[in-house]
Order: sequence, then C-alpha cells, then structure tokens
Amino acid sequence: MNVLFLAHTDEGGSLGAAAMEALGAAKGLGGSLPIELTVGLYGAEVQAAADQIAGCGAVKFLGVAGAEFASARYGSDASACEALAKAAGAELIVMPATSRASRVAAGVAMRLGAAVDTRLTGLVVEGGKIVATRWFYRQRMVGKIERDARPWLVTVDTGCFAPVAAAPGTASVELLRVAPVTRTVVTGINSPAADAQTIRPEAKMLLVAGAGWGKSQADGQKHLDEASSLILGLLHATQCSLGSSKSLVDQSGEGAALPFLTHMHQVGQTGSTPRHQKGLSTCCHGEEPHVVGWRFINERRAINLDASCGWAQGKADVLYVADAFAVVDKVVELLR
Repeated sequence: MNVLFLAHTDEGGSLGAAAMEALGAAKGLGGSLPIELTVGLYGAEVQAAADQIAGCGAVKFLGVAGAEFASARYGSDASACEALAKAAGAELIVMPATSRASRVAAGVAMRLGAAVDTRLTGLVVEGGKIVATRWFYRQRMVGKIERDARPWLVTVDTGCFAPVAAAPGTASVELLRVAPVTRTVVTGINSPAADAQTIRPEAKMLLVAGAGWGKSQADGQKHLDEASSLILGLLHATQCSLGSSKSLVDQSGEGAALPFLTHMHQVGQTGSTPRHQKGLSTCCHGEEPHVVGWRFINERRAINLDASCGWAQGKADVLYVADAFAVVDKVVELLR
C-alpha cells in the first residue's frame, strides 16, 4: 500500500510535534502491512524538515516550497496538498490535525475524489485492513471506521500516537511546481497580546460563567458592566481560562449579555470538554447538559445562591452558597 505523510512546515522550517506524531501513525502501519511511505511537505522551505526526518524510511520525499506557501491560506495550501497527493499516487494520506491542515482537508479530499475522516485517535491494521478509531458525540462514544474507498485522507489528533523516531540526515527532495490560484494576499499577522486571550488551554484553572451573570439581580436590575468587569478582573488576576454555559453564550450572541463571549467559550454537552486541573463554576445551576463538559476537570467548585442546585447533588467537590458578584469582587480584591 502506498501511504503519503502530508504536512506543512512551521515558521522555522521544521516539523512540529503534531506532524511528528502523524508521521509516527503512518509509519506504524508498516509493522502489520507492507507499505511504501512517501513524505510530502509544503511551506516556505521544506529541505530542513525533510532532513529532520531523513531516516524515517520513506522511499521518496516530495515538496512544494515558496513564499506563497509560507502562511496558512486555503487557496495555496489546498493547491500544494492536491499536487503532492497526485504526485505520490497514494492510497492512504495521513495529515496532522493542526488548524492549518484541518482547514483544507475536506477540500483536498473533494479535489482528489477521496474519502475523508478527521480527528482520528487510532490507526491500526486488523485482519489485513486499516481500521481507524475516533470519538463521537463530544467524546461520549468511540467508533471504529473501515473504508474500501481509495484514496482515503485522514487527519490524526495530537497526543494519541508516539512521535516517529527518525534519525536526521540529508534527504533528496523532489520539488513540485505549483501555481496556486488565490484571491488574497497575506500581508502579515496581527496577534492579540497574551493577556487579551480569554481561552487558555494551558491554564491550571477554568472559570465558567453561567446565565446568572446576565440576569436581573436583587435590586431588579441587570448589571452587565459590573459582571464584565468582575469576570475580566478575575481572569487577569489568576490567568485562568474562561468558559461559559450555553444560555449565557446565546444571550451574548444576541447582544444582551457579555460582549467578549462567543460560542468558542461554550462548555458542556454541545460545547467543549476542557482539561484543567481545577474548575470554578459561577451563576450556573449545574444541570447534566453543562456538567458533562466538566468530566475531565479534577477539582470542581461552584458558587450558587441555590443550596439545592445540581452542583449540590454530588457534582462538585465544594459548593459555596453565596452571591457570585460579591465573592468574585472580594477574591479579586484579595489578589491585587
């Protein structure tokens, strides 16, 4: 079987951790199935990346290089991937599930007439056939996938495969000429300051804001400006990550609540399942559709005025029966 490992280089011209793991997944198939491995790389420069994995056992190294492929852009990336896949004539194409690769995977598969499956967590050979595994329904079910269709393009998730152990050396790269058809010009990237980020996967603590922040308070009035100030103040003081219940995100989308919330902040059955050491829920009742998003949080605490809320039913380690506005205000004051 012809297998193509297809990846982009990073800003320094090398391959990142996700790419090395994807190559490990592709090469790992060779233990149970006779394969011919081809490496396809694209980016501003590809020679350094090819040299980095020269000892991976690939029979051929293909590359698409140039300034127009330096930055992530659908038109140029899709053209590069299409050219590399056609030149390799691969039956199976393995890509890392990076944001850049994921953006073009489906489009490239359509151009190739290929089947496509994304975010795989397993890729093995069973009974002479390649079997893929991946999560479904927000990681509540795991499924196995077999396909007869060829070519088959897959992206593999990070943290699921051992990175390839390949000695560096000097690789002979066959460069392909690709003239991408694009309508945009990349002039630069403007990134917000680190302190401006509210979603921080590497943070030790998760702060989740519930619908109560956008509702009328004891005086019968909504205090959206105060709520925004308190939440952002706690984020700044603790450098934690921010999540939200679906109801508060929906309110924010309608312009009725906190302006800095988007659906990317949503935690729960229809949102994300963060993996932080600690979590603090505020103004949220702790019902099952929301709490299911907390199953990977090791230590859970909640603030709610209702002593019989869902968090009190064994779903939190500690429940503070108090006004979240007052508690967060005091915590921020103590942390200054």
